[in-house]
Amino acid sequence: MNRKASFAPVIDHRTRVLVLGSLPGEASLAAGRYYAHPRNMFWHLIGAAIGADLVPLDYEARLAALLASGVGLWDTVRSGRRQGSLDSALREVEDNDIAAVIGQAPRLSAIAFNGATSARIGRRVLGPDTGLDLLDLPSSSPAHAAMPLAEKTRRWLALRPYLDQARSNAATE
Repeated sequence: MNRKASFAPVIDHRTRVLVLGSLPGEASLAAGRYYAHPRNMFWHLIGAAIGADLVPLDYEARLAALLASGVGLWDTVRSGRRQGSLDSALREVEDNDIAAVIGQAPRLSAIAFNGATSARIGRRVLGPDTGLDLLDLPSSSPAHAAMPLAEKTRRWLALRPYLDQARSNAATE
């Protein structure tokens, strides 16, 4: 098993919510972009949260829309060994330095974990006193198909209050 590594964080000074996955899957690693698997519902779910249809956009436009909406993107795992794409197959995990990235986002108010593995690793790495709201979201992965898309969407809409706050702040700047 080869060691697989996460991508660089997508974050800037406008970021209010940092969405953390675990480690990109095979399709994403091959494409060199986050959430590239066609059945991964991330772009649908985050699009609902920011109030924009991101699916028809090209990748760079999707990232720009996230940043403009106050959403950052990264992973909890810096690198690890894994056969295939399932989080349950992760071995020899090295954590990302989430605290360092948090320091790059002065307006950050929440971290959202995309799936249980991300939440487990991220909460361990961050510890209990982050001063941020920590939100556990259902995984957007096609491997987490037991929950209907409508229910996943409802839960991902929990990001909206943080993003509405970002939109309000942008309107007054």
